[in-house]
Amino acid sequence: MIEVSRLNGSIYFLNPDLILTLEATPDTVITLTTGEKLMVRESPQELIDRFVAFKRRIVSELPEVKQQAPVS
Repeated sequence: MIEVSRLNGSIYFLNPDLILTLEATPDTVITLTTGEKLMVRESPQELIDRFVAFKRRIVSELPEVKQQAPVS
């Protein structure tokens, strides 16, 4: 989940996998895969940075996969 701020300053958390598009109009409008639109204080670039950090955190927590030696 990533933290986002409504225009009134209240904070909520959003599943970034639901983001379909980000628009700067000049407020940032997030369109979700459900069709819902959200207006937030953060810039599109801030949201992209948070999304990337979120995905990196998930990947870094995955267990290491070890390859087996080929059978001959």
